Amino acid sequence: MKRQYIFLLCCILFPRMAFTQSAATVANTEVKTYTADELAFKAGERLTLVANYKWGIISADVGEATMSLEKESFRDTNYYVARIFVTTYKFWDNFFRIRNIYEGRFDTRTLRPYYFHCDISEDDYRRLNTIYFDDRNYTIKASVKQNKKAKKDTVLQGTATTYDLISLFFNLQNLDFSDLKEGKIYPFSFVIDDEIFNLYYRFIGREEKNISGLGRFRCLKFAAKVVAGEVFTGDSDLVLWITDDENRIPLLMQSPIKVGTVSARLSKYANLKYPLASKIK
Repeated sequence: MKRQYIFLLCCILFPRMAFTQSAATVANTEVKTYTADELAFKAGERLTLVANYKWGIISADVGEATMSLEKESFRDTNYYVARIFVTTYKFWDNFFRIRNIYEGRFDTRTLRPYYFHCDISEDDYRRLNTIYFDDRNYTIKASVKQNKKAKKDTVLQGTATTYDLISLFFNLQNLDFSDLKEGKIYPFSFVIDDEIFNLYYRFIGREEKNISGLGRFRCLKFAAKVVAGEVFTGDSDLVLWITDDENRIPLLMQSPIKVGTVSARLSKYANLKYPLASKIK
């Protein structure tokens, strides 16, 4: 049950992607190198996403995720550090209290991950997950500690396109969308806990979208199937919208679940690299 809630939160946290456990093949492509000018983001970027739950006449904002991005160095290595904090609002703590922390470190040129850590605290459930990446042979060392169970250590075989959730977020932000075609599929893989998952999303098209509290935007719209389980039915797509400008930040994600609909919308942003040219009014 708890893993399904974690899965749901991942969709809220990372709305530029959606998950599938399909057998879709993820190509082992070469690692791309970027200059600072080519990146869609910069150190100092801040985003806040608000999670909303709707069921019948009930529509409530239940929590939020805040993300920060900084640039750090160790010895001769420069890397980005992204931190994400997820919390339910005080009223909703009475029903399901969440205080989750995510941290990822990835290379400033290749955007390849070095390290990922999450500290999950949801009611009486606790999970710690730490992942280290070795790009000499793309092996991944993962450890998972759940509640009072013994820590589990695993070595996984990844590829040049296997990321953690945070480095994947920024890699997707930096995709070349110049040849976007309706129906085009974008495959990737990521590791969480001690498993590697395949994922893909499909480009639907361009449209304008009103975002509560922020205004109207030109958007790129994507969709993907999600895994059926205790939260998702598996019958409907998860749909997401990102800004149709050089920033490509998430604006809105929504998906029906077994009881009601969950969504996440951008509520605050700061220190974006480029002007938010997609905003109409």
